[in-house]
Amino acid sequence: MTPEIGLLAQSACLLEATARKPGNVHRFRDFDDVTYLDFALSAAAIGPAMDQASATPLGLTILRAVEATRRVVATNTNLGIILLLAPMAAVPVGQDLREGVARVLERTTVEDAVLTYRAIRLAMPGGLGSSSDQDVADDPTINLRDAMRLAADRDLVARLYALDFVDVFDRALPRLSGSIARGWSIETSIIDAYLDFLAHHPDTLIARKRGEATAVETSRRAAQVLATGWPETSEGLQAIRDFDDWLRLDGHARNPGATADLITAALFAALRSGTIQLPVVGGL
Repeated sequence: MTPEIGLLAQSACLLEATARKPGNVHRFRDFDDVTYLDFALSAAAIGPAMDQASATPLGLTILRAVEATRRVVATNTNLGIILLLAPMAAVPVGQDLREGVARVLERTTVEDAVLTYRAIRLAMPGGLGSSSDQDVADDPTINLRDAMRLAADRDLVARLYALDFVDVFDRALPRLSGSIARGWSIETSIIDAYLDFLAHHPDTLIARKRGEATAVETSRRAAQVLATGWPETSEGLQAIRDFDDWLRLDGHARNPGATADLITAALFAALRSGTIQLPVVGGL
């Protein structure tokens, strides 16, 4: 029996938030203004909207999930996650996920964009900035995918919308699946996929908050951790601790939050395909 899509979405969020990824909130580390409990409550909140996604316009699913989240937490915990999971949850069970996501994105409407912009304003994400064309402060006049294309060069979620989630299916998911296949724990596999993607793609949330140079430096340091032989060497274990400390020095402005959102999408895909099965044997 295939688990409900809402349960898979909730599980993906909890797996991502629980894994001890450097620079992120997890079950042993909070930020001053957002905690692991906030992420757990947010994961629970989005289930009903995701369960109904295949029969609901995309923009409405996104808005409902953000509204449900704001009923249980006081800050933005999951806007990027919602934006990524909603098109994936909209693909009916039994259909190929990658092909289905491409169809969902190709069929977005202006109304989807209007409702999504409303959801973004409700979530109040930090470091969003402004745009001279189709700014989120105004109602859009083009469909959601075209609106995302305008921001694809500076925002990872927008890039994924523009390119049919290529980074999820061609990079993050194969890395995650490969680590699981070699016998690594779910948590180690999540952290490995996170480090790998971050090493090759400067995080766009860091770039918006602290500039491109800091984002590039973050990627360089992630690559250094992997080069030490993490997680199978003592040098690697020390390197990831040092990397985590460095990411947390500047409050949480160096939080690779966009990368974490992408990993959640890869986890959803892994759960949907059965690469990760519920119950998760051995936990995290």
